[in-house]
Amino acid sequence: MFEKNNVSKNNFIMQAGILAAAGIISRIIGLLYRSPLNSVIGELGMGYYQAAYSFYNIVLLISSYSIPSALSKVIAQKLALKEYRNAHRIFICALGYVLVVGAMAGLFLYFGAGLMVEQAAIPVLRTFAPTVFVYGMLGVLRGYFQAHKSMSQTSVSQILEQIANAAVSIGAAFLLIRGFMGSMEIPTDIPGQVERATYGAIGSAMGTGAGVLVGLLFMLGMYGLNRRLIRRRIRFDRHEQTDSYLSIIKMITCVVTPFILSTAIYNLSGTVNNAVYTKILPTLKQLDSVERYTNWGIFSGQSLTVSNIPIAFATAMAAAMLPSIAQLAAEKKKEEAKAKIGIAVKSTMLISIPSAVGLFVLAKPVIYLLFPRPDEVVSLAAKLLMTLSLSVIFYALSTLNSSILQGLGKVNAPIINAGIALVIQTVVGVLLLLYTNLNLYSMALVNTLYSAVMCLLNQLSVRRAIGYKQEMTKTFFIPFVASVFMGAVAWVVYEGLLLLTDSMRIALIPAVIVGAVVYFVMLILLRGVTEAELRGLPKGYLLVKLAKKCRLLR
Repeated sequence: MFEKNNVSKNNFIMQAGILAAAGIISRIIGLLYRSPLNSVIGELGMGYYQAAYSFYNIVLLISSYSIPSALSKVIAQKLALKEYRNAHRIFICALGYVLVVGAMAGLFLYFGAGLMVEQAAIPVLRTFAPTVFVYGMLGVLRGYFQAHKSMSQTSVSQILEQIANAAVSIGAAFLLIRGFMGSMEIPTDIPGQVERATYGAIGSAMGTGAGVLVGLLFMLGMYGLNRRLIRRRIRFDRHEQTDSYLSIIKMITCVVTPFILSTAIYNLSGTVNNAVYTKILPTLKQLDSVERYTNWGIFSGQSLTVSNIPIAFATAMAAAMLPSIAQLAAEKKKEEAKAKIGIAVKSTMLISIPSAVGLFVLAKPVIYLLFPRPDEVVSLAAKLLMTLSLSVIFYALSTLNSSILQGLGKVNAPIINAGIALVIQTVVGVLLLLYTNLNLYSMALVNTLYSAVMCLLNQLSVRRAIGYKQEMTKTFFIPFVASVFMGAVAWVVYEGLLLLTDSMRIALIPAVIVGAVVYFVMLILLRGVTEAELRGLPKGYLLVKLAKKCRLLR
């Protein structure tokens, strides 16, 4: 399976496409189940879940989340030298590393829950504790396959993980509420509402753990299928130097630690915003606990969730290109590394820029389609999504550049940049809450500010690290112009159909399809992409065939 992938799919754009498709499918599944889950546990339950999830996510980031990226880098370097025995030894040591660290992180999450969230969310956070332990092993297996430039296993495991998550989240939440509350009715008293929401959030947290477990079982099966090939490679490895397990553990610790710090600080923004809004805000404004967590559930569970969907492509691109950049850096092939960076950035912008414009223009129908709640909730979530739309571009580019810097060995740069951005966004967030009436919009604005600062600092760091200067016209300007045309046409189509049908759902789908066609046509007419670049995209030959049939390409 490794050999086949390396021969036929040794194109990191193609591998990124595979991961991106899986990421987008996973996030669509996540969105589709959020609506019925939201109906079961309500905005308050979603608020408790998101509050607990943000702290679980940080502990996960510190303990296990960075393992796939770090592991794919170090193993890819060994595979480039055909040191298969040492590569497998790194894999074994990494498993031992995550078992120890994951156990410690899980215990900390369970016994320290009271220090991180308020009383109603404590059992929710404790439900996440076993997931931290299991996720480490899943991360090691994903990183091992990614180092071989084989992304299909990770992609399938992500989809299976999300399907299991969706099914168990809704089922467990329903059964817990029904079992402990006696019915699905929302109580009229505040203590009853809090108790119901807590049981629902616990069920959703159980779904997260079940999804990770299913993903792990699948990856173990994939490893078993490839075990014979792995052993044969090790048996025929003629390298005399075999790294000791102690030296590998030291190396893993030295490599993983910067990845952990970078990823943790980079993703700490959401946890800090959660703490600022749910803990600092009450001292500034008179908001009770139920109102705060309900608002946070709308922002984090709906608006932020939707804005994160297009970033899946950038995340996949970053994971796919990290082994390639690490290999090229190890082989001192600077110009080839620059070329791959240029392709990766342009491909990411071709997706991210129209996504941001589309979310801004069609925010309300998108929210309504995914989360059919009362009009005041939909309107608030839609306005927050519009405020977040620009962050799609910034997050996509900063995520990609963080991975580039790690592949180039500049692992401290993303840490420093994330720290600077975090301080700036936190100070601005507190000031906005203190001196304005923006309330929840403050969190959307500082989220965008954080991503913008990270984007700028990471871009400058990449330029200093490798002397790379991004081409501007075809990477940013032409996609932006094409996206503006797309957004205008999509809005006209949507409003026209809304007048005729009086249904946001019916009007949205044709508007999206027409908008996508307009963007594709404008991109080619403005010479934003070449035939060769289109062929390099996943299923690009179909796009080329379509363009030629429509006489857009000769």
